Amino acid sequence: MTLLSATDLAKSYGPNDIFSGISLSIARGARVGLVGPNGVGKTTLLRVLIGQEEPSGGEVQRARGLRTGYLPQEAAFDAAGSLWDACAEAFAGLAARQAELARLETQMSHAGGELDPALLDAYGRQQHEFELLGGYTYETRIRQALTGLGFDTADFARPVNQLSGGQRTRALLARLLLSAPDLLLLDEPTNHLDIAAVEWLEAYLRDWDGAVLIVSHDRYFLDQVATSIWEMTPGIETYHGNYSAYLSQRAERYQRRLEEYQAQTAFIEKEEEFIRRNLAGQNTRQAQGRRKRLERLLEEARLTPPTEQRRLHLSLTPAARSGDLVLVTGALSVGYADEGRPLFFVPDLVLRRGECAAIIGPNGAGKTTFLKTILGQLAPLGGEATLGASLHIGYFAQAHEGLHPDWTLLDEIQAAAPSMRPGDIRSYLAKFLFSGDDVYKEVRMLSGGERGRLALAVLALSGANLLLLDEPTNHLDLPSQEVLQSILAAFHGTILLVSHDRYLIDALATQVWEVEPDAQKLRVFDGTYSEYRAARQAEQAAEAAAATPAEKQPAASSPRAAGLSKEEQRRRQQRLSALEAEITTLENQLAGLSRQLENPPNDPGRVQELGQEYLRVQHELEDRLERWATLSEEILQA
Repeated sequence: MTLLSATDLAKSYGPNDIFSGISLSIARGARVGLVGPNGVGKTTLLRVLIGQEEPSGGEVQRARGLRTGYLPQEAAFDAAGSLWDACAEAFAGLAARQAELARLETQMSHAGGELDPALLDAYGRQQHEFELLGGYTYETRIRQALTGLGFDTADFARPVNQLSGGQRTRALLARLLLSAPDLLLLDEPTNHLDIAAVEWLEAYLRDWDGAVLIVSHDRYFLDQVATSIWEMTPGIETYHGNYSAYLSQRAERYQRRLEEYQAQTAFIEKEEEFIRRNLAGQNTRQAQGRRKRLERLLEEARLTPPTEQRRLHLSLTPAARSGDLVLVTGALSVGYADEGRPLFFVPDLVLRRGECAAIIGPNGAGKTTFLKTILGQLAPLGGEATLGASLHIGYFAQAHEGLHPDWTLLDEIQAAAPSMRPGDIRSYLAKFLFSGDDVYKEVRMLSGGERGRLALAVLALSGANLLLLDEPTNHLDLPSQEVLQSILAAFHGTILLVSHDRYLIDALATQVWEVEPDAQKLRVFDGTYSEYRAARQAEQAAEAAAATPAEKQPAASSPRAAGLSKEEQRRRQQRLSALEAEITTLENQLAGLSRQLENPPNDPGRVQELGQEYLRVQHELEDRLERWATLSEEILQA
């Protein structure tokens, strides 16, 4: 079933055409990723499809009763009340049913003598529908969505108007997911999420019953969620499969079109040569026939040469070779002296020439602080970080602090390469997609993506053999990300990479360093990101298996628990086993109460007691599950 379709859509602002001739269709259950260079009109297309803007031409058809949800890049989410209240609005219908059940319970409790069968039947139907619609689980769903998207329990009661811009965007995303629309349109949904939250969102969307159209620069996210890719160029080209499949198909499609164009061009040249040689000779009639066919071909079926998007041209060449040992740490602790305690402790690290270490972790965990400590811009709270010999360091800062807001692009390149002449600077900047009068812009006037490209242009002139890159793909469009990835993969130096871009990490990293703020430590994995992710999933599966009482192994058998005394291990294991037994008992009680409520007794007072008991047991079960998770984590981290 088609939920939404568009025919020959066009959009312009005054004399400026944004796009035209776009036709598309979104079916139920579709998982579509919308990609294309910055400025091609992806966000504008979403706004037209959602009805927030009118098209300049064409039309949009929506299925009758279609419920849509739209997440803009920066959400103006001004809901009244707390974060929890804003999300609970998605279940306003359930709240009304809950109030109706309470009214019926009150009516039955005040009825004297024999209960009215019609009243009892109405209550039974209402209660059954309430349960089927998730009336007894919606609070758990709200808690799971908020926690999954990176909110702490303490945030639940915070007023929405006190949240930051990024938090408001996440809050709106949580409410959209909880409201379960038929079609969800998401514009850069991973912008304000760390890796853990993005992975939660991926899992949620894979199980999503509705359709979703996603604009994203997160290639790994598109790989995990999308089943088809629309490339906006500014028309729409459809590719089947995820992002990796799109890359392969796009290259094949371009090569096929190039070959078809070259074959047609050769055919045309051959025909034109035949016509020239024979038009006035013995084969005049044949030449005239060929000329007519050629004219028809040129008018009706002339192929245009396939074009590729403009791409930046980046080259990173070390000026000299570094020593074999690039970074060595010993008993290092990272943080700020005025905060009183380290952000995290670092195991003794060794980074060798030619390696790439990817530093990952939640927002605010201290990844950038770690880089500044390595650079010597921030003193360690303990231990030391020693850089190797013959190093030329290039630092790409996330906020591009090295750029000067009052300088022009020409000034920035001139400072990085004093011997470069103005004409050469203009040619050099053109490789980074700056042309014409762009070179006279002040840095303060540039967009985030433009500042990123300028910072890369300056970095490429540094001759560095050690690159410290802090979120280098932020604000870069997909073609630029692909170029940067290929250049970094060919770089003959060493890389320290802080990034949420798992696609980039997976392509480059030889080590993964994960900051775990709750445990105040840096976890080191020697291998690629795919290997790290597989190892972590295996670890989580082992933890889940260990949670089953029949398969539970003593905590003392875990290497992580080796630091605890045997008595403490025994006590913690006893508490864990007791919690598991309580959880099993509460789950059985909840199932029994559910069966009783499906066939309520005639006594209204008893019905009310059963409903209250159901809610009490549910809250107790949630409490025991949270306590079990906390204790399990303590045992694993001990």
